[in-house]
Amino acid sequence: MDISVIGVLDDQDILLDIAALALSQLDHAECDVGTYLAQLEAIEDGVCEEGRGAIMSSEQAIVLAEVLHDEHGFTGDAESYDAPVNADFIRVLDRKRGLPISLAILYVAMARRAGWVAHVLNGPGHVLVQIGEKNPVIIDPFNGGRHVGADEFTALYQGHAIDVDMDGKLLLVPMTNHQVLARLLFNQAVRAESENDTQRAIVLHDRITRIAPRMLDSWHHLARLQISTNDSQGARATLLGIAELTGDKHARDQVMAVFRSLGPAR
Repeated sequence: MDISVIGVLDDQDILLDIAALALSQLDHAECDVGTYLAQLEAIEDGVCEEGRGAIMSSEQAIVLAEVLHDEHGFTGDAESYDAPVNADFIRVLDRKRGLPISLAILYVAMARRAGWVAHVLNGPGHVLVQIGEKNPVIIDPFNGGRHVGADEFTALYQGHAIDVDMDGKLLLVPMTNHQVLARLLFNQAVRAESENDTQRAIVLHDRITRIAPRMLDSWHHLARLQISTNDSQGARATLLGIAELTGDKHARDQVMAVFRSLGPAR
């Protein structure tokens, strides 16, 4: 699959679990993707069967936890949290272990397959999931999908720069589907760079620019890494992409100054 298709889809048309599977398949060309599609369908069947009478958000949250954690065994990998496999969706489905972001994708995807409203929340560090809209329930897929109360929610993000409502309560904005997938890949890219695997980090940031082209941060990371590895040709192409996407003239001038500093193309 050409993952650039994800980048041009309307956000609401993206199926999170299928898109995450497609991204993971890029690193597992030999795998039978049909096996994983069948696994996802089996989980969906369980959620839809057990959730037939789940009307309230709290009831839907309970069904998701019962099916995904209690029946299928999906939970967070606290023992090897930073292992790359925890952000690799195929390996998450194999191991039934993952990071908050990879498990959140699974929970939200299954809720939506059941016709429920669900969002991945844009919190720093530990990602949570919102079930429902009018009377939402916050759950933690990393910890078995359990309910996160108001006090725990506040304690988890205390000290972070997060907006508050009129009553002083912390507000987390739902991420778009493009942002969720980019965050999944960004987790992998950060880990690759921390292990000095620059080429792997370049591959991952390039994927982000293709699935979420409006997210300029990864374009900047990609250009930085290309310059550090003396890939002037790649850096020029990335810098031109940044210049085309940015709406700020000063920022564009800075980008083009870096572009010129790389010298003529060879």
